[in-house]
Amino acid sequence: MALIEVEDLSKVYRVGDVDVTALAGVSLAIERGDCVAIMGPSGSGKSTFMNLIGCLDTPTRGRYRLDGRDVAMQSGDRLAAIRNRYIGFVFQQFNLLARTSALENVMLPLLYAGVSRAERERRAHQRLAQVGLSDRLHHTPAQLSGGQQQRVAIARALVNDPALLLADEPTGALDSRTSLEVMALLQALNRDGQTIVFVTHEAEVARFARRIVTFRDGRVIRDELRQADDATAQSAGAGDR
Repeated sequence: MALIEVEDLSKVYRVGDVDVTALAGVSLAIERGDCVAIMGPSGSGKSTFMNLIGCLDTPTRGRYRLDGRDVAMQSGDRLAAIRNRYIGFVFQQFNLLARTSALENVMLPLLYAGVSRAERERRAHQRLAQVGLSDRLHHTPAQLSGGQQQRVAIARALVNDPALLLADEPTGALDSRTSLEVMALLQALNRDGQTIVFVTHEAEVARFARRIVTFRDGRVIRDELRQADDATAQSAGAGDR
């Protein structure tokens, strides 16, 4: 069973007296352990698709099964519970709490989940070590480089052990060298079994994926399986920026 299965997924927005179709009957499946890049020009439907599979919005029609569960038309409270249990999010601008340490930022989703303080600290320590930031636990975002902030954001996204990691332009606020380092980290997580779907408009970033799905005018126009480029060796020893 695929982790993500969407069938005839569509989203239509009402703008004044006009219906605007953002997504027009998309059908695809994403297997567990896959790494998928979502590409397309502005207005192509890629962000709408990500919002739908991230349970941040509901479709106008169509089906969406996440881990075998039909989640297309769930209530807002139920979608929030599904997000917290199954999905980790990484954003372009990191979305870290400015006056809060890296450790506390990573612990935050566990607080919402009702996890004990001791267990929150243990799991946050583990995830920060996984992204190479054991020596930055008590630094605030202002004391971290852009690449380090994104690593904190990735650790926070992983702390609930999500089935799916969704990244929206994860390198959009980073320079090219730091982008390479962050994508090498995501690639390593994928090799360890983490399912990852990320949006990008950069071909150099998309090459880290095993599969590239291209959108245009609300439809999938290309779905390409490929061999992901290995940049781990290239980024080894490079410092964060």
